[in-house]
Amino acid sequence: MSDRLTIALDVMGGDRAPDIVLKGANIARERFPQTQFLLFGIEPQINRLLDRLPRLRKVATVHHTDDVVSNDAKPSVALRTNRRSSMALAIGAVAEGQAAAVVSAGNTGALMAMAKLALRTLPGIDRPAIASFFPTIKGESVMLDLGANVECGADNLVQFAIMGDVFARTVLGRVNPTIGLLNIGAEDLKGHEELREAAQALRASQLAPQFRGFIEGNDIAAGTVDVVVTDGFTGNIAVKTAEGMARLLTSFLRESFSHSTLARLGYVFARPAIAKFRSRVDPRRYNGAIFLGLNGIAVKSHGSTDALGFANAIGVAVDMSVHGFIAKIKAELGAFHIDLQAKPEAAVG
Repeated sequence: MSDRLTIALDVMGGDRAPDIVLKGANIARERFPQTQFLLFGIEPQINRLLDRLPRLRKVATVHHTDDVVSNDAKPSVALRTNRRSSMALAIGAVAEGQAAAVVSAGNTGALMAMAKLALRTLPGIDRPAIASFFPTIKGESVMLDLGANVECGADNLVQFAIMGDVFARTVLGRVNPTIGLLNIGAEDLKGHEELREAAQALRASQLAPQFRGFIEGNDIAAGTVDVVVTDGFTGNIAVKTAEGMARLLTSFLRESFSHSTLARLGYVFARPAIAKFRSRVDPRRYNGAIFLGLNGIAVKSHGSTDALGFANAIGVAVDMSVHGFIAKIKAELGAFHIDLQAKPEAAVG
């Protein structure tokens, strides 16, 4: 990065805000020294923490607000009553050109609703989707939607496939990324009608050479495809299950090396390999989901993450900003010619 890059932070969003947000920003400041931050939240709380983080204070500007979106707030209620919240103001900074991206660990539904209202969607996209990296045997893939849209029509799934293709090209560096629709079986007759209609549309589109049809849950970690497309309900369950399994395996491994003296001795020799394993399955490493389809960069961090995880979410925002993701996705979307008839939207989850 040769120029200053400004990131807006919803300091009050998350289970352990504002502590982990500011500590995460401090870690990100060390990784990306030319990044500066706009901090939105309760100023006295922020200043008390900044007193212990003097280097972060030098590159941060605090914008006070007492309004905070609660974790259990309904998106429609947050839109009406939290217009001056830390979340809304941080998003507004991106919409007004004051920041290149916004990062929040707050209420997902409210963040999506506010971001969609303030940033708008890209041409040809009805609904934004939450996308994130997913570790696989072959490296990394992208999976979407992870919770923004509980119910999706065939046209929404096709749009997700297009956005996932562009993301894989521009961010993961895939030349011709392969695409799969997550289903309960690989056979053409499996799954609900929307999935079958989406599959038919993709086979008749420009993405046909890259489309691999239906994939199953075990194909996600196997890296069968580069882009995994699903509705938000299924995607959210899949990713949360994977995170839980990673923690379970780490716990089992820890127990295995502590049950006897000989096992503890073996741990000493296996420590480098175990450290590598922990790094590969650490959910914090992949923290930072992206709202694809918006005319601006919005990154959602896990609400329960720690400072390192939040720093990684900031890193995603920095990478997307530096590489001009929005400009690239606009250009790529303009090259697709798929008949996407907008339908009345279902409730956003």
